[in-house]
Amino acid sequence: MTDLVKLAEIADTAALTAKAMPQFSDTQALSVAEGYAVQALSMQRRYARGDRRIGIKMGFTSRAKQLQMGLSDMIWGRLTESMREEEGGTIDFGRYVHPRVEPEIAYLIRDRLAGNVTPLEAMNAVAGVAPAMEIIDSRYDNFKFDLGDVVADNSSSSGFVIGDWFAPDTDVRNLGLVMSINGRAVAVGSTAAILGNPARALAAAARMAASAGEVLHPGDIVLAGGATAAAALAPGDHVETQFQTLGTVTFNVGG
Repeated sequence: MTDLVKLAEIADTAALTAKAMPQFSDTQALSVAEGYAVQALSMQRRYARGDRRIGIKMGFTSRAKQLQMGLSDMIWGRLTESMREEEGGTIDFGRYVHPRVEPEIAYLIRDRLAGNVTPLEAMNAVAGVAPAMEIIDSRYDNFKFDLGDVVADNSSSSGFVIGDWFAPDTDVRNLGLVMSINGRAVAVGSTAAILGNPARALAAAARMAASAGEVLHPGDIVLAGGATAAAALAPGDHVETQFQTLGTVTFNVGG
């Protein structure tokens, strides 16, 4: 029988120390349900150290990515206070194993949200929307993993940067964006790549969190999923994403 508590300790230690770990499925494949169990146990270790959950992130929100991974649904992970990075500030590369960045849309929750809701119902619980970037960082050796592995590793969530908040009725369904590193465009896309409408990812966040007995509380943040492929980061990088109508989000990568 798989020792989920031990795997959670390994995953938590890898994230805490920024040291790569072997792929769990090298020795025994994890089901998606086991992956979520490991994720939850790992996050409980963080909470015990004083970190707190402040929201959730969605993953595999691209239909093409779901088909590539053989999925019929998204995955999700927890966001904690320690993952928040300052917009325009400098992140510590040493906190990560092999970090990558992707542009996203962020939602700020105004009213309690849980269970099966429509995108419209989900948006009625929103206080604001914002341009954002997520720093993803699989802690596995060589950034290699299968589905159970990535879910166990908090769905690769490790950091995020959020720009200015806008009114909740701001239309973010199809906004063009350009992500650049050191002045060179590395990704060009649209927020429509997030399920055709990021609000669908928000509704899925409420549904999937509820399946684990969790709700979205006022003040929580939801990252709706990557709008483009992720780009690798290196010390010294300056990262900037320009969003149509929403402005620019930036951060630097320290050594």
